[in-house]
Amino acid sequence: MRLFRSLTLLTTLITALVAPTAFADDLYQIEMILVRQNAVPAIDSRAAPEDWDAGAQRINTDSFRTPSMNPEVEKLTASNDYTVLLHKAWQQNLGEEATKVAISDGKEQFGQFPIEGTLNVKLGRFTDVDAEFWVNQFNSDGLVTASERLKQESHTKNGQLNFLDAGHLGLLIKITSLTAPAPREAPEVVPD
Repeated sequence: MRLFRSLTLLTTLITALVAPTAFADDLYQIEMILVRQNAVPAIDSRAAPEDWDAGAQRINTDSFRTPSMNPEVEKLTASNDYTVLLHKAWQQNLGEEATKVAISDGKEQFGQFPIEGTLNVKLGRFTDVDAEFWVNQFNSDGLVTASERLKQESHTKNGQLNFLDAGHLGLLIKITSLTAPAPREAPEVVPD
């Protein structure tokens, strides 16, 4: 009987250690840079749909923050290899339930923008990111005539800069917890 209790306790402990940790909604800063890779020929896709933001919530203007990845933008801008199309940073709560936000830039014309898209984010051991963006061209009547599309999914590591490569368009994204302590830097020299 004693052995049975010990095995039950051991099984319970192992299950607790192996089971995925539940993540509560916490405040995170999300920063993204949408770039065009100039060396890769642009791929025109179908025009962005009129309901490009379906099911997505708009980011509250109070949630926008001053971007911190300006050095990365300067390096990209200095290079002839990239054109920075969009750079935004904001705060939002993230949890195990996916959160889809709509992001746009430029003058709205009939519900569409020069740059528009959605970012669907779900927190876990790694953060699942599903990004879909369009870079639109308009005619003189304000109608979308051509679009370039980025559609990319990734498991990103929190607190680190991640690159989602979609050929001619790419997305740099960094998701940082504002409530958890920052990870410690690895030592430059590992002691013997």
